[in-house]
Amino acid sequence: MKKLLVASANSEVLNVVKNGCLNYSEYFEPIFCPETEEALSFVDYELPEIKILDFTSSDINCHLILEAIRSDPWLHNGGIIAVAGSPAEAQKIEDLKDPNILIVQTMYSFKQNFNGLLRSLIRNQQFLFNRGMQERIGTDERGFFVCDNNPLDIRLYTAFLVNYLYCTNRIDDDGRFALQSTLMELLTNALEHGNCGISYEEKSEWLNNGGTILDLINKKLLQPEYAERKIHIEYGIGREMSTFTIKDDGEGFDWQSRMKDDTPDMEEAHGRGIALSKSLVSGLRYNDKGNEVSFDIQNIKNMANSIPGIMIPFKAVEYKKHEIVCRQNEPSNDLYFIVSGRYGVYANRKLISVLTPNDMFIGEMAFLLNDRRSATIMAAEDGKLIRIPKTMFLNLIRKNPHYGLFLSKLLAQRVIRQNRRTLELSAEIAKLKESN
Repeated sequence: MKKLLVASANSEVLNVVKNGCLNYSEYFEPIFCPETEEALSFVDYELPEIKILDFTSSDINCHLILEAIRSDPWLHNGGIIAVAGSPAEAQKIEDLKDPNILIVQTMYSFKQNFNGLLRSLIRNQQFLFNRGMQERIGTDERGFFVCDNNPLDIRLYTAFLVNYLYCTNRIDDDGRFALQSTLMELLTNALEHGNCGISYEEKSEWLNNGGTILDLINKKLLQPEYAERKIHIEYGIGREMSTFTIKDDGEGFDWQSRMKDDTPDMEEAHGRGIALSKSLVSGLRYNDKGNEVSFDIQNIKNMANSIPGIMIPFKAVEYKKHEIVCRQNEPSNDLYFIVSGRYGVYANRKLISVLTPNDMFIGEMAFLLNDRRSATIMAAEDGKLIRIPKTMFLNLIRKNPHYGLFLSKLLAQRVIRQNRRTLELSAEIAKLKESN
């Protein structure tokens, strides 16, 4: 069950959440925080994956909560559902371009869509988790979504994919921006121009006459030839690179002429999607018909995309290939955070594992048990580590106790993971014995 932070003092918001969560009580437990400090404390200590920030509640400083989440992306991630009092306020929140925000809703749309949001979160919960709390599924993951002609779905599926790649340390902040911007641009094109058949000229005329694009989309979807069309999103997440494909059910377009325009006209109200996408990602390519587009994102390799907030004041130390970080049986119990590189773990001169930034830390067992080093750590390539003496780290934990809780959860998860592997290995050995 996932805890759902509800930072609101608005009875309308509270009732919508209560009624919605009643239908999904086995999945979500709403925690209502009517005050800013209470909400901030819950964010720090519980690390909720989903947060509802009600900007209509004058007694709650949602911008302060948002800033706290944004200030430490290593610790705080997941998704924010923002509730605004008006379309103008919703646009201001959208303009923040905060990657933690899943969706922005006015009060009216929040009432209409909340149950659907919960359903989407349940169906795609594997994409929303706190950093380090789940094991990476593998090095080659493939899947797909089938998306309705709904801007809400587009925003959610974009957030799911971007959040997942970021939390599994495959993209950094620049990659996060590039992927989010490109997916939103190309999915919007698939919806408007592909499935709804809206031409550039038609959209321009509609907007110039004071209409909104949502009204134009809804008008088009009333026509039978557009209503049943879907958007198909495929993803392949590999070791070196991730690939995404977006296909609509429309008639396609002359993409060759549009691909020649490398410079987006920033003065235009729309029509910049392809040129912008080309500038952000690699290998942008269309099928012959023009209703399917694919692109690639290079994954970062052996590098942490962010550093824990409490460790930022410490300088990263460079280690050259084959340089020793610490030796077996040494009395030291410093903790190391892996910024970049790979590190061999040797026990009695035998290599037993290799640590990367995905493992986050080196030396946590000696650190916690106040024991001698159980292994020798040697750099397998050039890299960087942040070394923190135990006394200094304990002082940091006293000032930031929520970090201690997070690290405890992380270590507990590792124990569970190791137990699972042990059980799987025991089952394999039993099968081998039976076959013999």
